[in-house]
Amino acid sequence: MVNLVTALSKYLMILLMAIYTYYNFRYLAMKEEDSRKTVLRLQTAALFLLHILAFLVLYLRMQEERLFMFYGAQLLFFALYPAFYKLFYHNCSRLLLNNACLFLCVSLIVLTRISFERALRQFVFILLGAALTLIIPFIVERVFQLAYIPWFYGCLGLSLLVAVCLFGDKSYGAQLSLKIGTLSFQPSEFVKISYVFFAAAMFHRSVSFQNVAAATAAAAAHVLILTLSKDLGSGLLFFASYLLMLFVATSNWFYLGAGAGCGAAAAAAAYRLFSHVRARVAAWQDPWADISGKGYQVSQSLFAIGTGGWFGMGLCQGMPKGIPVVEKDFIFAAISEELGGVFALCILLICLGCFLQFMMIAARMQALFYKLTAFGLGVIYVIQVFLTIGGVVKFIPSTGVTLPFVSYGGSSLFATFILFGVIQGLYVLKGNEEEAGYEEG
Repeated sequence: MVNLVTALSKYLMILLMAIYTYYNFRYLAMKEEDSRKTVLRLQTAALFLLHILAFLVLYLRMQEERLFMFYGAQLLFFALYPAFYKLFYHNCSRLLLNNACLFLCVSLIVLTRISFERALRQFVFILLGAALTLIIPFIVERVFQLAYIPWFYGCLGLSLLVAVCLFGDKSYGAQLSLKIGTLSFQPSEFVKISYVFFAAAMFHRSVSFQNVAAATAAAAAHVLILTLSKDLGSGLLFFASYLLMLFVATSNWFYLGAGAGCGAAAAAAAYRLFSHVRARVAAWQDPWADISGKGYQVSQSLFAIGTGGWFGMGLCQGMPKGIPVVEKDFIFAAISEELGGVFALCILLICLGCFLQFMMIAARMQALFYKLTAFGLGVIYVIQVFLTIGGVVKFIPSTGVTLPFVSYGGSSLFATFILFGVIQGLYVLKGNEEEAGYEEG
C-alpha cells in the first residue's frame, strides 16, 4: 500500500508542479486583475496540495510522529506569511510572494527527506528571515536617501570581505564564513546585495569616465578580495553582475568587451594559481577518470539525475545522501532523483519566471537608481541559479554556489529574503505611484 501511494504521489506532485508553473507564466501574460487573482488562488491551491501530499508520503516512509507537528507549523507559516505581507503592502507582487513560498516548500520537503534536524533548523531560519525582512519594502518605499550613499555600501562590503579573507573559516578550499561565538555566517551572501546598491548608486550619480573608473576600481577590489579568499564562485557572480550593470547604465560596448576580456584573462590566471580550481575543472571535463576522488561529487550527481529520469524515483526511494553536500550546492540533483526531471525543470522555469518579473519591474521604474537596482538584483539571482544548476548537471565546473531559497543554509536564505524584499519594495513603490497618479487624474 505504501509503495502504491508513493508511486502515485510522484505523478500527482509533478502534475501539481506543472500546473503551478503554467499559471506562473499565464499570470505574466494577463492584464485583467480578476483573472490574475483567480490564477493566484489556483497557484496557492496547487502549492498546499503539493505540500500535504509530500508530507503524507514522508510520514508513510519515515514513520516519524514529529512530522505531524512539523507539517502543521509549516502549514501555519504558508498561510500567515502571505497574509501578513498583503496586509502591510497591498500593492505587493503576489506572484513573487507565491514563488518564494513554493521554493521554501520544496526546500523543506527535500531537506526533511535528507535530514529532519537540518530541515527543522532551516525552518527556524525561514521564520526569522521572513519576520526580520518584512520591513524591507517599507524602507525601500520610504527612504529616498538610499541612492545617495554609494561609498557606504562599498566600504561596508569591502570591510566584510576583508574580515573573511583575514579571519574567515576555511571550507572546501575557500575562506567563506565568519564565526561570532557559536554563530557562523557567510558575508559574501549579503555583500552581493550591498554591491548592487553600490553600483546602482554610483551610476545614478554619473556615468562619466571618472566615475565609472572609480566604481570599477571598487568593484575590482571586491572581486580581488574574493579571489584571495579563494571564493571564486562568488567572485564570478560579482564580476558578471557588475559588467552587465555597467553596460546597461552606459550602453558602451567598449566597456563590455574590455570587461569580458579581463574576465577571461582572470579565469585563466585563477586556473593556474589555484589547485582546487584545477581539480574542479578536471572533474568537469572527465569525472569518470577519477570517480572515487575528484570526480566523485559530479559523477554521483549525474547518476542521481539519470536514475531519476523524467518522473523520479519517488520520495525516500533514491539515495541523495550519497552526494557530498547534497543539501547545499547539489540539492537540485536530489530533487531530480526523487521528484523527477519534469519537476526539476519546473523549478528552473519558475526561477526564470522570477527573473522575468525582476526585469519587468526594472523596466517600469523611472529613476535610474531603482531601475539599476532591480536589474542588478535580477542578474545576481539568475546567474546564481545558472551557476548552481550548471554545476549540478555538468554544464559548467562546480562553483560552490547555492540555489536561492531551496538550498540549506541560513546566510543564503536570509540574503534571498532580503533580495526578494528589495524587489517587493520597488514593486510597491511603483504601484503606489501609479495609484496616486490615477487618483489625481
